[in-house]
Amino acid sequence: MGIVTTISTWLIPCFLLLVLGVAQWKRLPSYELFVEGGKEGVQLAFSLLPFLVGMLVAISILRSSGALDASIGLIAPILTAIGIPPDIVPLALVRPISGNAALGVTSELIATHGPDSFIGRLASTMQGSTDTTLYILTVYFGAVGIKKMRYAVKVGLLADLVGIIASIIIVTLIFG
Repeated sequence: MGIVTTISTWLIPCFLLLVLGVAQWKRLPSYELFVEGGKEGVQLAFSLLPFLVGMLVAISILRSSGALDASIGLIAPILTAIGIPPDIVPLALVRPISGNAALGVTSELIATHGPDSFIGRLASTMQGSTDTTLYILTVYFGAVGIKKMRYAVKVGLLADLVGIIASIIIVTLIFG
């Protein structure tokens, strides 16, 4: 385990030195290019802000309105019958929308059920096996002006579904 820690500690500094060395070898103005990239990053952050605010408001409305709890109530008997805890559904629904909301749901599940419980392990595995697909598409595609994201939405949500199902299967097999 010591070698992995040593490699991870030195990987980024060595990469930075490599980049600076190549820039020096090619006689590029590395500091000026760094500052220019930083300026573009700040401009990108400001262009993403309206999309980010829109997503956060939509997530807040979904949770506050009770729509999330109502949808869980409808499918809870089916989930219980096939061995999936209904408590995990909010995480599965919120994770493709917002990483922060999903982290809040995961923290709540772990605080309620414990980190070593089946639900705690499932929530942790699901958190790491899925992504914030709708958030990514809304914010980043919106920032660069991509209007037709039909296939990206389908593939992203399918990948999330596979991650959720794989999480349930793996945690059930290992800890169930």
